[in-house]
Amino acid sequence: MYEEPYRWVEAVGNRRQYLDEQFTQGAPVVAVTYADGILLVTVSRGTPKLYEIYDRIALGGMGHPADLEKLRFSLLEMAHVEGFNRSPSDVTGARLMKYGLAPAIKQAFEEIYKAPFIVKILLAELGPKPERDTFLTINYDGTFEENRRWAGLGATPAVQAQMGRYLESQPSCEQAPLAQAFETALCIWAVGALAQSAPEPSTGEPTPGFDQSEQTAGAVAATEDKAALLAHVGKTVAEKSLECVVLDRKRPGSSKYRALRPDELGTLFPPAVKASTPT
Repeated sequence: MYEEPYRWVEAVGNRRQYLDEQFTQGAPVVAVTYADGILLVTVSRGTPKLYEIYDRIALGGMGHPADLEKLRFSLLEMAHVEGFNRSPSDVTGARLMKYGLAPAIKQAFEEIYKAPFIVKILLAELGPKPERDTFLTINYDGTFEENRRWAGLGATPAVQAQMGRYLESQPSCEQAPLAQAFETALCIWAVGALAQSAPEPSTGEPTPGFDQSEQTAGAVAATEDKAALLAHVGKTVAEKSLECVVLDRKRPGSSKYRALRPDELGTLFPPAVKASTPT
């Protein structure tokens, strides 16, 4: 019956609703530019969500681990084949997104007789200067966008918009040291996590003529106090693993990817996080 156009549209709508519900329990991912590179932050229950794809390109994801691994492996293979057949400088996040990720995810989403990828992915590409850093994000339906300065993954577009508004309200991280960028990234992550756990608008239905993102923003406005956000991070990392990696512009050699060691994280944690972490 899905050969009928209106049935196909109905099936796609149902699939979109199903996928939106799957991401509400996921952890947001944040990537920001800082003076010496790009910082990526997320929280997990043990299964990594941040990876190196190529020398200057890192991946962050949320969703089903098996789907994320399948797509990550295909990206690794594509990147290394491109680097071998062309040159390492030809391996870019934009090429990986446009010719690798997007077609595969879009096709899986629209083939309603097959399972879609339950995944959202962020690619961060280090440029020679902070203003040349590139961030690409792709949704579960294959739509993608490119950003500068930062990118985030959240359960819904409204959550991601809330994370972006918080970043815009803070001092720029582009020339900031790692410690300042780390604190800002943790706060952005907390804004996303709290927005995802916030109750739905009272009726459960968007109010006609009223932007849904504004409804969500209002629901979590009280959480945008920095101390409250860092306290939420402290409670979260007591139960889960904090993942933090950098693409370090000053790192010697071709590979710029580096995971921060636990002792480094210990020195970077803001006092408010340490104070909120149960001992």
